[in-house]
Amino acid sequence: MACRSCRRQLALLIRQATTATEVQSASSIRIQPLVIAGSPRLDQRRNFASTPSHSQSDFTEAVKQYFKRKTEPYRVVQATEDIYKSCASQALYTIPDKDRKAGTIAKTAEGEDIGEGKTMWHEDFKLPPTFSTWSQVTMLHMYLVFARLRNLEREAARSWQQQLVDHFFFDAEEKMDLTHGISSRGVRQRYLKDLFVQWRGIIAAYDEGVIKGDPVLAAAVWRNVFKAREDVDVRALAAVVSWMRLCLKMLDQIPDEFLYNRTQAVFKWPAKNELTLVDKPVRGLEGQLVQEQPPVHKVAV
Repeated sequence: MACRSCRRQLALLIRQATTATEVQSASSIRIQPLVIAGSPRLDQRRNFASTPSHSQSDFTEAVKQYFKRKTEPYRVVQATEDIYKSCASQALYTIPDKDRKAGTIAKTAEGEDIGEGKTMWHEDFKLPPTFSTWSQVTMLHMYLVFARLRNLEREAARSWQQQLVDHFFFDAEEKMDLTHGISSRGVRQRYLKDLFVQWRGIIAAYDEGVIKGDPVLAAAVWRNVFKAREDVDVRALAAVVSWMRLCLKMLDQIPDEFLYNRTQAVFKWPAKNELTLVDKPVRGLEGQLVQEQPPVHKVAV
């Protein structure tokens, strides 16, 4: 039986099989000379100076465009894989082998495995190193990319988005199996269905927040990423919202032809850097936030 990574690559390549066949068939086509009644004999010398010079360049350009369209899906697969790896690396965690073998893995109140994580989301924003945290943070980054991909042509956007989602769900199932020991494929499929429902809800919630304003967006982040915790640090919540706005702006400034290799660079700016902006009072409140010193009462001796 093939390993999971082999099956994953095979599933991605099968989607491109039809396109590959078309490309191979097109490359094997031989152009036959067109013989027209009344045309000069082949042994006669032809005056090539009378042939328009632009016909050959137009034909060459048409061939280039044809093969560019046919090879585009392969570029999209590689580009989306690189982008997804950047999204998935933001809140990575591990389950120690010794705890897994001994059955001493710590659990959350909901019964979810707690691993070890040392990313910004774990240490600065105090999120537990769990599968839920990893998936929510990964989907948050994927949403930002999705929003940018909507500016592409309809078919191109659909191709990019589908490949990105495929990478995520392949990886999620692999983590369920290898990291958490869920060997039953049926159980994994049920979890993946729930995860897909969460993904669709996240798109709707973040879309609403982007349109209606930061309070609505903060509420969506609080419900999904921070699990609607009552003790959430509002500074961290505000920093994430500010960071999302900044990422959307930076992604919007990337030209379409450079999405292949510049998208990942946007996520190099960590969300915790926005805490500096969050802690800075707005001009209208600067005077009001200055605490007045209490009057000093002298005591007669």
